[in-house]
Amino acid sequence: MRYASITERLAGLGSGKWAIHIEARKKAAEGIPVIQLTIGEPDLPPDPTLLAECTRALHAGRTRYSNGRGEASVVSALVEKYRKRRDNITERNVLCFPGTQSALFVVLMGLLDAGDEVLVGDPYYATYEGLIASSGARLSPVKLKMENGFHLNARDLEAAITSRSRVLLMNTPHNPTGAVLTSDEISAIGEVCRRHDLWIVCDEVYEELAFGQNLSKTFASPFDNPALAERTVVVSSISKSHAAPGFRSGWAVGPSDFCDRLLPVSETMLFGMQPFIADMTAMALTQPIETSGIMRTNYERRARLIATRLKSISTLKPIMPEGGMFIVVDVGATGLTGYEFAARLLEEQHVAVMPGSSFGEAARDLIRVSLTVSDDMLAEAADRMIQIANMLAAEAA
Repeated sequence: MRYASITERLAGLGSGKWAIHIEARKKAAEGIPVIQLTIGEPDLPPDPTLLAECTRALHAGRTRYSNGRGEASVVSALVEKYRKRRDNITERNVLCFPGTQSALFVVLMGLLDAGDEVLVGDPYYATYEGLIASSGARLSPVKLKMENGFHLNARDLEAAITSRSRVLLMNTPHNPTGAVLTSDEISAIGEVCRRHDLWIVCDEVYEELAFGQNLSKTFASPFDNPALAERTVVVSSISKSHAAPGFRSGWAVGPSDFCDRLLPVSETMLFGMQPFIADMTAMALTQPIETSGIMRTNYERRARLIATRLKSISTLKPIMPEGGMFIVVDVGATGLTGYEFAARLLEEQHVAVMPGSSFGEAARDLIRVSLTVSDDMLAEAADRMIQIANMLAAEAA
């Protein structure tokens, strides 16, 4: 039987990247006590007021069909949120989606044709390759250098641009490395994109998890630069900021003409999200919910815990993140790749981490460790990593 070419383009780009995670879940289901540090699933529950609002909306009959752009309550809340960053935002600049993943899918489908290229910092989030391949475009990696803290460099970006380059897909705070771009870095990147007429799609799902006391000083975005307004699209959601990944509530904010053109694409695929979740999302965006502040404090403390714990062994090199909910560790000096180290860590020590190979070639010797378990459990996981590293050193002696 004949299949569409998209099935070939996406072969191996789905759940295969989460093989270690899937195996860990299987072991846990069999009763093996696995410390699971694979996915970005917050360990805090959503704020009780949000759950109460979702329940209220359900019982109030907010279960009917919605519309393609988004429920009025959440669209209005998003206009208010992004108008604080750029004062000319209206409803025409907003589209709602069930999560950041679907927002990225539709946004990229609206910007790319077969044969186009999308510039992406490498390492990159595991699903980006498949999202880009869905449109028939190709991911063009721009190496993020460890010695530069995995920050995207404007000169490296410009060197990677070809006649087929159409979009820069960027992510700050960055998954998997936790790098947070500065305002000066974004200005330089934006100037390159302006000079080469590139779209900028900025995944800001970790916006509220940039470490530091003053987010206005620690988080910067191309969206905030009026000179880049015509070419910048932001995608985000409440999954990370409000510890609500299962509610699947996200959005895209961009130029009004872009959103007008994209709306039929979105409607063809989705035609609206759930009204009761939209009401909860509107509350999350407009009320003072403490969840992100608690998580930000927890994740920064836990990242320092891992970094301090692993200092005792020379073959494991943790790279302190600047935001997000992960820390990456360079395991190359053990003699194993990130995948080999992660597989052995799971099999012998029952600790599950993500291998760097899930995040691109530049992350081959890395593992990504989720910071979404208790401090004690994280410390135990770090000690088990050290045990594996010591055993590898003994084997090599």
